[in-house]
Amino acid sequence: MALDEAGTEPDAEVGGAPQTGKRSESRPENGVAVAFGRQLKLLRVRAGLDRTEFGKRVGYSAQSIASFEQGRRIPQPAFIDDADAAVDAGGLLLTLKDEVVRAQYPAFFRDMAELEARATAINVYAVSAVPGLLQTAEYARAVFQMQRPLLDDEVIEQRLEARLLRQEIFDRKPAPLMSFVVEESVLRRPIGGRETMRGTLEHILLVGQLRNVEVQVMPMDRDDHAGLGGPFTLLDTDKGHRIAYTEVQDDSRLYTDVRKVRELEARYGILRAQALTPSESSALIVQLMGEA
Repeated sequence: MALDEAGTEPDAEVGGAPQTGKRSESRPENGVAVAFGRQLKLLRVRAGLDRTEFGKRVGYSAQSIASFEQGRRIPQPAFIDDADAAVDAGGLLLTLKDEVVRAQYPAFFRDMAELEARATAINVYAVSAVPGLLQTAEYARAVFQMQRPLLDDEVIEQRLEARLLRQEIFDRKPAPLMSFVVEESVLRRPIGGRETMRGTLEHILLVGQLRNVEVQVMPMDRDDHAGLGGPFTLLDTDKGHRIAYTEVQDDSRLYTDVRKVRELEARYGILRAQALTPSESSALIVQLMGEA
């Protein structure tokens, strides 16, 4: 369900060591968010605007503006663009935009999100939940609400906004080539309830109709299965490198070592051969929608 930064050194995860991270933080507070919030407040006050008036100009409530200024919530890129113009900041807020965007994600996922947004090809094998790029808002919210230890409500909303922002990749030009192999058990598990799952299945069908996207289901009755080692993602970067990403229990690892990447490439090829074809997968998803 993820990705990260690239390199070409032998035996390389990024920086020559595994990328790991944990969702131990219950709030999105960090240096970037706090610094941006202080700058935002300073420029708003200088412009002679209270939070209510400023919020009207940028389309947010005064409560949301307070959360941004206090570093409790991280704004989306469009807000930063609008805010810079609204307070006549002359680009001061925009200088922090890239780092603020990275800060939307858990620490272990930030490099991955950046690479994913620029990728030319993405191949995902999912075993426990619908891949983030295919989730609906309702499904994603349910996933975040189930996390233990519990996340604060503001963190859930922040993570939800960030997850949906990733899905803008489907509107990107040129469009990246994307394929997903998803375990049938994932599509049968009603995370968020039956209605949420039915909406998610319908969404997966619609995304699978895009010309640059293929969705395949790994049926539960296969007696030969190449993916027992767990989920992973293969990514082609905009720099021409192929990397592999794995994630389990909030620990993530990015591989650039050619031997490891080729091993996972071969495994993914076998998985696609073992899975249902895209048309067969669509038929199964339609069947599951009827059962939901």
